[in-house]
Parts: sequence; C-alpha cells; structure tokens
Amino acid sequence: MICILRPFAAAFVALAACTLVLGADRKQFSTSTTLGNEATALTKLLDELHYNHDAVKSADYASVVPDFMSDLDGQRLFFLATDRAKFSAELGKNIYYNVAFLGNINAAYDIFYVYQSRVEARIAWIFEQLKQDFDFTAGDTYRRDRKDAEWPADPAAADDLWKRRLKFELLEEILNKKTVDEAKTVVRKRYERMLKNLGEIDGPELAELFLTTIAKLYDPHSSYFSASTYEDFGIQMKLKLVGIGAVLGLDEDTCVVKEIVPGGPADLERQLKPNDRILAVAEKGQEPVEIVGMKLRKIVEKIRGRKGSEVHLTVQPADAADSSVRKQIVIVRDTVKLNSARARAAVFDLPGATPEAPVRKLGVITLPTFYNESEEGDTDSDRSSASGDVAKLIEQLKAQGVQGITLDLRRNGGGFLKEAIDLAGLFIAKGPVVQVKNFAGELNVDGDKDGKIAYSGPLAVLVDRFSASASEIVAGALQNYGRAVVVGDSSTHGKGTVQQVVEMRQINRSFAFSPQKTGAVKFTIQKYYLPSGASTQLKGVVPDITLPSIEDYLPIGEGDLPRALVWDSIATSKFDGSPLDQKILSPLKAASLARQEKLEEFSYLRKNVDWFKQRQEQKLVSLNLEERQRQKANDDAFRKEMKAEKELIAKSDFPFTPFYLGGPPPKKIKAPKKEEDEDDDFDADENETYLKADVHLREALRILSDAIDLGGNRDMWVSNHAPITARSGG
Repeated sequence: MICILRPFAAAFVALAACTLVLGADRKQFSTSTTLGNEATALTKLLDELHYNHDAVKSADYASVVPDFMSDLDGQRLFFLATDRAKFSAELGKNIYYNVAFLGNINAAYDIFYVYQSRVEARIAWIFEQLKQDFDFTAGDTYRRDRKDAEWPADPAAADDLWKRRLKFELLEEILNKKTVDEAKTVVRKRYERMLKNLGEIDGPELAELFLTTIAKLYDPHSSYFSASTYEDFGIQMKLKLVGIGAVLGLDEDTCVVKEIVPGGPADLERQLKPNDRILAVAEKGQEPVEIVGMKLRKIVEKIRGRKGSEVHLTVQPADAADSSVRKQIVIVRDTVKLNSARARAAVFDLPGATPEAPVRKLGVITLPTFYNESEEGDTDSDRSSASGDVAKLIEQLKAQGVQGITLDLRRNGGGFLKEAIDLAGLFIAKGPVVQVKNFAGELNVDGDKDGKIAYSGPLAVLVDRFSASASEIVAGALQNYGRAVVVGDSSTHGKGTVQQVVEMRQINRSFAFSPQKTGAVKFTIQKYYLPSGASTQLKGVVPDITLPSIEDYLPIGEGDLPRALVWDSIATSKFDGSPLDQKILSPLKAASLARQEKLEEFSYLRKNVDWFKQRQEQKLVSLNLEERQRQKANDDAFRKEMKAEKELIAKSDFPFTPFYLGGPPPKKIKAPKKEEDEDDDFDADENETYLKADVHLREALRILSDAIDLGGNRDMWVSNHAPITARSGG
C-alpha cells in the first residue's frame, strides 16, 4: 500500500487579486491524545531502533517543512516561495520538540490550511481562464517535471506559470483528438474533482502524510501507517486478493502503477506496467470516470470489484515519450493465485553457429518473486515455495537434457530472505549467501549448509533495474562464487535494506486501552551484504555483461530515492569461490559486443534507447500546437517503424517448450484494439508466456552457449572445473 498523502497566524494570502479566509464550513483539525502518543512513540522508535538513527539529528527535522509542502504540492504549482520561508522560520525549528515531546503535529494542519486556500484560489482563477481564448501559435514552453523546481516567487510569477501549465494541459487533450472546447471541458472537470477531493481530506490522512515525512528523514523505505492504511496493508499481505494485481500510488494527483503483483491479472495480461499512469476507470458498458486528482483509496475502490468482472482503464504508458499518448486496457478482475505467480520454465532450442551445427537445448527458469506459501506450524507438503519450485523445475529441465540454464530474475522485486538463501543453495555446495548487519553493528552470516547441489551445470542469471532485494542477493552471491555469468541492465535496483512493520499497540501498552484505532510504523532495521562484503544498497549488482536498456534512463533505482542509505562494505566472509576470471569473462564480453554491433535486434534496441533517451532529456515541452503535432507525427512514424522491425525480429525467436507447476496460466485477456492504439506500445506484444523479440533473453542464452563452448576447451579452465559450473572456483 502506498501512503497518501492551530490555523496559521497570518491571514491566508490568495492568488491573483482574490483573498480567501478560513471559513466556518472548512474542516479544522487537531491532534488527538492517541495520535499525539503515536507521534511521540514514532520518533522514539526511529531515534532508538532505525538503522540510520545516528545520522538524523533534531535539527534535521526542520526539513520536514519543505518536504511536507512537496508532498502536498509535488510539482511546485500552488505554494509560493514566501510560504516556504514563512513556514520554515515559524514552524521548522520546533518540529522535533513538538512531535517528540509534546506529540503535537499541528504544523501539518497549519501548512495544509494555506495549501487549501492556495488551491481554491487557483482553481477559481483557472475557471476564469478557461472562458478565454488560448494562443497555441507562440513559441513558449513548459517544464514537464517541476518536482525539483523552485516554487513561484510571487503571485505574478505563479500566474505566468499557470498560464503555461493550462496551455500544456489543453494541448495534451487536443493532441489526443479533442477539440479545444472538449479539452477545456476535460480540464475543468479535472479541477472540479480536485477541489472536491481537497475538501474530503481528513485528519488521519494529513497525520499519516506528515508522520511519513518524518520517517523518510531516516530512509525512503520507512513510513507511518494510519489505522485504515494498516488494515489495507494487512489485506495485501494475504495470499489471495480479488482485483487486478497492481500496487498503486499517487504522483502529483495522478494514479501511478508502482508494482505489478506477480501472478495477478495485470501480470498475466502484460499490458499494464510499472510507472504507467491510470487516468480513468470504467465498468463494462459505462462511461469512464477520470481519476486524476482523486484520493488513492477511492481510486482503489473503483479499480477493485467483483471477481470475473471487467475494469476498463485509460492509461498513459510510462515508456511513451509523448505524454499525450493514451492506451485503453481491459482487465478481468480475479483472485491473485499463487500458482500463477509460481516459477516456470522452458526449454529453448538455440540454433547452431552454422546450419550444419546441432541445435543446443538451454533451459530458462523464470522466477517472479521469492514466495513461500507455508504458514507457521504448517505441515502441508503441497504448499509451494520459490526454492522448492525451482528445484522441481531443475529436475524437469535436466530430464530434457538441457546443457545450461538461465535464471531469469527480471522484475523480481524480492520476497522472503530464506527463499533467496535456499535458492542460491541449489547451485552451490556450501557457504555463505548473505551477511546481515543491524543498527548496532551486529553481524549475522547466513548461507547454504546442506552441501547438496540441485544443478551443477553452466548457469546464467538475467537481471534488470527492477531486480531488487532478494533477487540482488541471489545474483550477487552467485556472481561472488563465479557460479554464474550475470547479464542485464547496467545494474540492479540497489535495495539492500530490511524493513520491519510494528503496530503501535506493540510499542506502548497504553494504546490497548485507547478507544481509537492505532496505526503502525514500517522502518529499516538491517542492511544486506554479499559474501564478498559488498553492500547491495544503492549500487545494486553490476552484471558481468551489460546490454542496452531503456530502463537505465528511467528514475527507478534506489539512487533516485531521496535520502537512500549509502553504499558501504564489510569484511568478506569465508567462501569457496571467486568472481569469474577475466580469462573467461573477456571472451564472453567480446563475443557479446561483436553481436551487439552486428545483429539487427541490437540496432532495433539501440534505436529505441536513443529515442527514449532523447525524449527524456527534453525537459521543456513546446506549447506551439503545430510544433507538437509535427513531433507527435514523427514519434508515431518512429513507433510504427519500430513495430515493423520488432515483428521481423520476432520471426527468428528461438522455439521453446514451456513447463509449469500447477498447470499453465489462464488464457490472457486483451483489450480490443482501437484505431488510436494501432501504433501504440511496440513492446507489449507477446508470444505465449514469453515476450516477442526479447532481445535480452535471446542474448543471455547466446552468452550461456558461449560459456558452454569455453567449457569444452580445457585450456580455458581456471580451476579443475568448466567455467560457471559448481566448484569452478571462478
């Protein structure tokens, strides 16, 4: 679950020539006794038990003021620079004392009241502006992303910003085949909804946002859950949930897909992706309801529904360089079943280097997450686990006579630590897999102890920027041992920390007698380290061989999060292995680089990366209609060209035979194509379980095949074992 979000001494200064005063019909908030006790308990817990507690001082709490302002006004559109100066001077220096000792979070309400006035005045101004004509022939521009910009200096600067903002919003709709009047209607409805939702914000939401802002002083993965959010969190921790299988959040009033739940309908249908923005929701046969500006809980309520029913989503794809692009998606709500999220495998037939050369059988095991269905005291042997399922698939692949296996950990965000340890143990004899250090510096080394190896043959691990936490532990450990060649994006995600969720009632017994429900706190308690002693935090795992990727230009890594903990290292643990020797790695890299220069699929991939990178670097968007239309036409032509190239490349996809545990996944349900979707999303097409023209998987299999060839030449061996096999010693 992604958390959302005394009257201020001076009168509220409205925008333009309008002045608003806090009215009697406005909600007024205060800190209840229970909430005050929770606030005090939160700061005490963070001060004493958070891994990063020594790095945060009471003076640092002054940053809560601008941080909280940014949480309310992420694109720096409504507040003024003078607001920040005033709040910082009058509220900032006392935040720690008020929260930690008095349990007083009235600063949150003071700031919100001004935000509310600013928004109300600005929306009234917008409604007046929408009655006027707009000039789309001028050469002015708008900064698409303002999260790092300064707030407007004064009302005049704010008016100038908003004139350009309105043009930008109207152009987005005009480019989406609406008339100017239709675009004005859409924008007006958007701000009407925003005004309505603003009035629905309640005290617990503001308290949650404010206390989460405090928790994030320590690291980006710590937060406070209000009572209702904690209940939702508990629901999400269950194994089965009816919905679309996506974790949602808000980014400047827009619903953003934070994560696709493995095995859920959204994952199986492969149309919705992380960082996609959901703009409207509709039931089958009904008109879409725009959800921009709507509260997250209300959005979730609209998207959730009866099992078997259809939900229609209007989506702005994350990888669309032009933010006016829209895609219509239909998802059938269903129970998120563990069988669908289980590991799966396939045997791929890799053609030989020449027509006469024999086909090489290579296995691929795809692991969506590190799961374990067992519960405490459970003796049901049928319950599945990631390591147990991978072990079963290994046996199936060995029975098919595969000569090597690729473990695909792309988009695997982690899961149970024990499963990561047990899974790594399937490929090594004995030894440490992960080192864990707590805030007191106490170190624990955990690893494989049974000495059994499920698979000792050649191994590759495929990763991307979404591979995080437990995935990084497995990839990093196998890389440390020289047991596998790691292939993928420039690095994995870089999440090397462990969080714990503690209910407030567990912290203070007095909460048990409170008539009000209490929340919980999630905070970081430990850091992960690889057997080598290197942290996976921030830097992630750097593959042995990197491939071109759009994901390298998306702000999706740990380093893109504010106040991420630093990378560091500890002493290496004792283990029987070493990273791949350059004697092995150099020829593998050289062969891959040669293919990247020669094969059409890499030309296709580089074109997409270069195009996307160019669009990402374009910070200012033209507000000239003709110029935007030309750019859109060029982008549409490019996408059409890339779609044709992809279809051509897909004709040479390697044949494969899939293997499933618990049966194949259900038939995927796709939204009917509309005319405007014809050239949309050239990465969305599928070939059964595996994507068409999956360049990274194709190359990982080739690299694995190269390593097998090297193993056939004893002169290339570093030890008395073939490279990337068990006990190869690197």
